[in-house]
Amino acid sequence: MDVNKGLPATESRRDLHVWIIERVMEGRWLGDGPAELSLGTLLSQNLRMAPVPEKAYGNFFEEHCYIVLHVPQSLKATQGACSDLHYWAGKEAGAEAQDAAEAFVQQLQETLGGATVQHREAQGHESDCFRSYFRSGIIYRRGGLASALTHVETNLYNIQRLLHVQGRKHVSAAEVELSWSSFNKGDIFLLDLGKVMIQWNGPETSIPEKARGLALTCSLRDRERGGRAQIGVVDDEVEATDLMRIMEAVLGCRVGNVPATRPDKSVNQLQKASVRLYHVCEKDEDLVIQELATCPLTQDLLWEEDYYILDQGGFKIYVWQGRLSSLQEKKAAFSRALRFIQAKGYPTYTNVEVVNDGAESASFKQLFQSWSTKQRGNKNFGRLSKSIQVRPDVGKLQSQPELAAQLRMVDDASGKVEVWCIQDLGRQPVDPERHAQLCAGNCYLVLYTYQRMGHVQYILYLWRGHRATTRDVKALNCNAEELDLMYRGALVQEHVTMGSETPHFLAIFQGQLVVFQGHTGHDGKEQPAPATRLFHVQGTDSCNTRTVEVPARASALNSHDIFLLVTASICYLWFGKGCSGDQREMARTAVSAVSGENKETVLEGQEPPGFWEALGGLAPYPSNKRLPEDVSGFQPRLFECSSHMGHLVLTEMVFFSQEDLDKYDIMLLDTWQEIFLWLGEAASKWKKEAVDWGQEYLKTHPAGRSPATPIVVIKQGHEPPTFTGWFLAWDPYKWTNDQSYKEVVDGSLGAMPAICEITAELNDFQLSRGPSNGGADPLTLQTLKGSQDGSGNELQPGPKAGDASTNSHHSSPRPTINGSLPRERLMHQAVEDLPEGVDPARKEFYLSDSDFQEIFGKSKEEFYSMAKWRQQQEKKQLGFF
Repeated sequence: MDVNKGLPATESRRDLHVWIIERVMEGRWLGDGPAELSLGTLLSQNLRMAPVPEKAYGNFFEEHCYIVLHVPQSLKATQGACSDLHYWAGKEAGAEAQDAAEAFVQQLQETLGGATVQHREAQGHESDCFRSYFRSGIIYRRGGLASALTHVETNLYNIQRLLHVQGRKHVSAAEVELSWSSFNKGDIFLLDLGKVMIQWNGPETSIPEKARGLALTCSLRDRERGGRAQIGVVDDEVEATDLMRIMEAVLGCRVGNVPATRPDKSVNQLQKASVRLYHVCEKDEDLVIQELATCPLTQDLLWEEDYYILDQGGFKIYVWQGRLSSLQEKKAAFSRALRFIQAKGYPTYTNVEVVNDGAESASFKQLFQSWSTKQRGNKNFGRLSKSIQVRPDVGKLQSQPELAAQLRMVDDASGKVEVWCIQDLGRQPVDPERHAQLCAGNCYLVLYTYQRMGHVQYILYLWRGHRATTRDVKALNCNAEELDLMYRGALVQEHVTMGSETPHFLAIFQGQLVVFQGHTGHDGKEQPAPATRLFHVQGTDSCNTRTVEVPARASALNSHDIFLLVTASICYLWFGKGCSGDQREMARTAVSAVSGENKETVLEGQEPPGFWEALGGLAPYPSNKRLPEDVSGFQPRLFECSSHMGHLVLTEMVFFSQEDLDKYDIMLLDTWQEIFLWLGEAASKWKKEAVDWGQEYLKTHPAGRSPATPIVVIKQGHEPPTFTGWFLAWDPYKWTNDQSYKEVVDGSLGAMPAICEITAELNDFQLSRGPSNGGADPLTLQTLKGSQDGSGNELQPGPKAGDASTNSHHSSPRPTINGSLPRERLMHQAVEDLPEGVDPARKEFYLSDSDFQEIFGKSKEEFYSMAKWRQQQEKKQLGFF
């Protein structure tokens, strides 16, 4: 096999490519191990990478290995984004098959070049990166090579299988024994009978789990049955008697209760917080692994001629390869990682990620305190992280949300500002003339009102001084909630700590923010000021300038900054030798709020004696320049939040988009400089927990993140551009027609003719044979087999689910309609005017194929493969709703 020839062109429009490792001829797996399994060996053994059909993506057979290549098209052209190359091993795949997959990955890696991250995946323990490719979910299928050749056969109805559906944001389904013993209360199970698919939801499953399970079920129906299978959902066994009758016909009568929920093995953030860095080398043919450091790690620990293993608490193993490390070391990356895993006693399925110097993944970089793409002249592979060298045009913020996100500015800060100080557990309005004067011992609410796209928008800043009491902080949060209720939940809430103010917060005070060390008393007045006060002025423009009171002593000075020394008789404006013209210009504006006109400008080294006397005498002070934090190496990361055993559990959405935000979700977007918490419409009640989760995320982060990092809480539908700009595309109308889980089950699925037909036949069989006392009745199984006939005959609509005729053993079922009905008897007809037997929720179903094509402009198969909301939209327009 020619690897170059077998690799699809990465310029194609598809991001994802999947291959299965198979033999051209029948035979057993051969191989001497990954180190010796060369391309020539693979060719001689007739092994090849066979492309998997795109419609079968997400289906993985347990006896095989797969190779998955992801090339993010939207980022590649402009920012040189890394590719991700995975090899996946099924739990029944042999060692030789895994060796072959690893060898193919090595060949592909050489072809693709260094800008590729390699991953080792094991069935059931895949990385979030791997799972993110398959939005509908992953299906684990039993069988081997013979069945794998077909992968997915559309319109195959002669099938009976039970799928165990698990997962929150990343869903997977595995084939299990067709028996009640496979069930438990905390998961979802899908009984797939060809033309009928029954989703059984455990009584302890949440609505989000049910909704995502249903999305997987609908995806299976659309991909494998062309949208023609009928779906039934069991949320309550007592109410879903028809569906339970079918399940018992297949699985037998259930004896006893369903087993309890199985323990959740989710890895929480506390477990991921521990990282250890090891240096790896060979000495006298022995592998020597030496521990170098624990968290927080720094980038300078990695030398480009060396080779390292980073262990994230046994949860994941990273292998970092320096650009000058040997080719032999790079080829042995996976084998060395596996030896390390074995030596540590970690599970064999532990995930392994191999990264190259200059092409590190976002998850790897965030394990370090800081990461600079300039440190070794590396190319920046991040998205939306290009530094802005010139002063931006804030007038473009409205039309360019990606610019707003990078600058952390929702607008030009010209909106309306209201300020309250928290006093006696309540909020007291601050005089507009003193809006920019805050006290370190207090907490403040700052409400900013602006317009965007013709709509009024709000940001509520919750500012906390370093010396504020716990009591005041609690009162701050309570008063913020009161304001949010007054504004009907429309406030974006941003938690800001003194000294870590965001650019927009500083800009609304036009660079004149002053923070005094005291606190405001009950009468609204500050504490008596000392005779001598020293203020540190930092900043070069209105978006980054703040003035903060510091201890009045010489050691507080810095040669690269500007200070204002206030005494009873005179004020000194002190310019350090290293300060710039922009700093001096902003300082003259900023200090006007502290002192009057009586200011004397003093240059470092030319201070009068009275200057040092006011500071208690000359003393050493720093002269080093405070460099701004370099965040160019960090990429934004999106996580779903949940809690297990009292600890935060995060699931990452790699290559994220707006589609990953669901009304049931609490999502955390980490842009390194800020933490955004997005609350779905159905999850807003967890707002307090969300803020706590954001704080826990910062506290447990392996990189030792600052707890003062701003936390922004956003509700669905009120997203500011500083949030939406991190997404490659944002549709403000995405949720306009968004249906709840209940609406989908009750409305979009409609009545189920095939299910009703089977139920009616089961009723007849049970009447004629009497009650069953064990396994499935042969006659009822024959009935189900008939319903799965793959001959291609169109489903015949039957009585509506829930009708008396389907629940009574003493009534014959309603007559079914054979053939099709004229359009005039279906279009724009009220329910009571429809012909007998017509399901009002699926009137279009009874049209002939030719009428359907003429009216809808597409076939029934094409129509039912569309999203449910789009189907309903077309039905409303054409008179079939």
